[in-house]
Amino acid sequence: MTITRFLTSTACAAAMTAAVSFSANAQTELSAYADKDGFINVQELTCAQLANTYQEDADMLAAWYSGWYNGLAKKHYAHITRAKAGEHKLIVYCKANPGKKVIQAIDILLKDEKTKK
Repeated sequence: MTITRFLTSTACAAAMTAAVSFSANAQTELSAYADKDGFINVQELTCAQLANTYQEDADMLAAWYSGWYNGLAKKHYAHITRAKAGEHKLIVYCKANPGKKVIQAIDILLKDEKTKK
């Protein structure tokens, strides 16, 4: 193999690797997961979708889920520091488990938190 062909092959491989890396990390607007009326079925949203959205969309979803779960528990307060830490744990978990639904991930994390107490 000539040096030119080697460099060309290496450059192509590097470009393909960069493209794959970029597409794996590309962020998607949350609106992409909405139905024709603009609604997102939060019970069907996957960890992959949450982990691949923009931070402000993840923040909004985390606030929504927090309100939903606190409403179910009849709690009427929010602990901002805990909520942010919980969102971080959720996103880390979702990146490691992209096939799970977000509500499954939240249930697992809440159960883990309970067993630690």
